[in-house]
Amino acid sequence: MKRLSILGSTGSIGQSTLSIVEQFPDRYSVAALAAGRNLEQAYAQAVRWRPQILSMATEELAEDLALRLRQAGVHDIETVYGTQGTVACATLPDADFVVSAIVGVAGLEATHAAILAGKPIGLANKECMVAAGEILIRAARQRNVPILPIDSEHNAVHQCLRVGTHNEVKAIWLTASGGPFRKLPLDQFAAITPEQALKHPTWVMGRRITIDSATMLNKGLEIIEACRLFDVPPAQVRVTVHPQSTVHSLVEYVDGSILAQISVTDMRLPILYALAFPERPASTLTFDLAALSHLDFEQPDFERFPCLRLAYEAAEKGGAHCIALNAADEVAVEAFLDRRIPFTGIPRTIEEVLAATPEAHPDTIAEVLATDREARQTARALLA
Repeated sequence: MKRLSILGSTGSIGQSTLSIVEQFPDRYSVAALAAGRNLEQAYAQAVRWRPQILSMATEELAEDLALRLRQAGVHDIETVYGTQGTVACATLPDADFVVSAIVGVAGLEATHAAILAGKPIGLANKECMVAAGEILIRAARQRNVPILPIDSEHNAVHQCLRVGTHNEVKAIWLTASGGPFRKLPLDQFAAITPEQALKHPTWVMGRRITIDSATMLNKGLEIIEACRLFDVPPAQVRVTVHPQSTVHSLVEYVDGSILAQISVTDMRLPILYALAFPERPASTLTFDLAALSHLDFEQPDFERFPCLRLAYEAAEKGGAHCIALNAADEVAVEAFLDRRIPFTGIPRTIEEVLAATPEAHPDTIAEVLATDREARQTARALLA
């Protein structure tokens, strides 16, 4: 029985992870949950899964949850809050595996703490790896802690890499759907509305990641994540636009062979892969081969998707530039969703913040978070 600590339990990845636990009750159980601000869902999860410890975003929410649990006759769940509470969930001695699914850098300290505690990580939070991947990977290697990607693209790469050695890899190919504006004339980009940008053609995701898919900044973050997870330079990570989203990633080997990972577009599959690794338990997630009757692969247009170019530039410099890329994007996307800037203002803001960012390589999580705050302040000042 593998006991899980799920960071971001009320989000889509957290809920999908709990559905896997429900499907495989003989394999997995819940030890800890970090639920953020969704009190109603946190209460329902607490009653259903009875974790040892449950963390909320604030002290007030934790107190409200504790009161509701007492009124329901539930007295064996410890309620905690804030970053310290999330860290407590991530480092719980009884937890065998940590699913890191808190959006943004909010889950960074807990993910780092879990690695230091020797906990295997199922990583669904690409922002952690983008902002502090140099630190996280170094700590994981020192402690021989596996980091198993849950992102569908990196999970696919992980699967394809199992058949060859590192020296045999020529290129890693990340597939991108191209988002809703793959064929929209460039002169119409400035008029794109939040409603249009939030209509992803393939995936149902959170608001920020959906906008990032429309700008392809999401794929840019994945380039940086791939460099760190698989120890390859940016030039060895390539992007191909694949609108059908049935091929999740490919690995090209030096002998000319290309291996592709194909599956349903359901996040439960990569979650199950990470939880069960190196096993492959039988599941109901089958794939219809008829979906392979038509496959398109296109080169991405850097003029249409300037965020992709900016991500490659940040990946080459590493350190503070990767942190600033993610931070500036989060601020710019928020401004776009609030209708304070146009769609084209997102890459423009990122580029200006990157230009103002000095080259540096933070050595600690505290330095990473300080660099993140500075980049956000710069972005907000530019937008103001």
